[in-house]
Amino acid sequence: MGIAIVTGASSGLGKEFVCQIASKEENISEIWVIARREERLKELADRVSIPIQILSLDLTKKESIDYLIECLETRKPQVDMLVNSAGFGKIGSYKDISRQDSDNMIDLNCRAAVDVTIAVLPYMKKKSRIMEICSTAAFQPFQYLNIYAATKAFLYRYSRALRIELLPRGIHVTAVCPYWIKDTEFIPKAKHSEGEGKIRNFIFSSKVKSVAAMALNDSRIGLPVSTPGPVCFIHRIAAKFIPHEIMIWIWELIRRL
Repeated sequence: MGIAIVTGASSGLGKEFVCQIASKEENISEIWVIARREERLKELADRVSIPIQILSLDLTKKESIDYLIECLETRKPQVDMLVNSAGFGKIGSYKDISRQDSDNMIDLNCRAAVDVTIAVLPYMKKKSRIMEICSTAAFQPFQYLNIYAATKAFLYRYSRALRIELLPRGIHVTAVCPYWIKDTEFIPKAKHSEGEGKIRNFIFSSKVKSVAAMALNDSRIGLPVSTPGPVCFIHRIAAKFIPHEIMIWIWELIRRL
C-alpha cells in the first residue's frame, strides 16, 4: 500500500481526483493534498474515507518545493501515484495580462510541475503512475490564451519524453489533455477583465467527474496520452494532420462564435 500525491487539490479537477482516488484506488492508503488554500483542504479531508496529509503550499515559490522534499525525506513514503493538477490560465491579449500573471503561469504550469515530479520520483517504484494534467491547448497555438497554451505544450512534451525515460523503471506517465471543463473555477478565473469577450463561448464543455474518471482509467491501463472527451480526442487527431497556421485561423473563427 502506498500514497498518492495530488497538487491543485483545493478545487476543480484536483479536488475531484482526490475524491475518486480515495474511492476507487484500492492500493492507496493515504493521499497528500497540496494547494494554497488550507481551509479548503481541510474541508476535502472531511469528505474522503482515507487519511489525508495536508500540505498548504504555494508551488510558485521554490521554498514550497524545498518543504515538500523535506517531508518526503522525513517520511520516505512509497508513492504509487502523482497527479500534477496545479495550474492556472488567463484569457486575454498580450497587453491585457500582467507580467506577474505571465510569470506565475509559467512557474506553476511548467517549473512547479517539473520540480514536484523530480522530487517525488525517488519514492516511486515499478507500476507507480504519474499524471501530468496538460490540456487540449497543448496541441496547437491559441491566440488570446497564448501563454497558457504554451505552458501546456511544454508539459505535454515533457510528459511524453519522461514516459520513455521511465520505461526501464516500469513507471507509467500519462499526459492528461482535457477540453474546457464547465463545473470548475478555471473558466471564471481565466477570464481577464480586459480580455472579456476574447473567447465568447465554451460550447461542448466537459464535466469534472467524467474527466477525472476517464483520466484515471487511461492512467490505470498505461496510456501515454489521455483525451477524456470527444472534443479533445478529435482535436488531438486533427492537430496531427492540419498545419498549425490553419488550426490557428479555425480557432479564430470558433472563439468569435
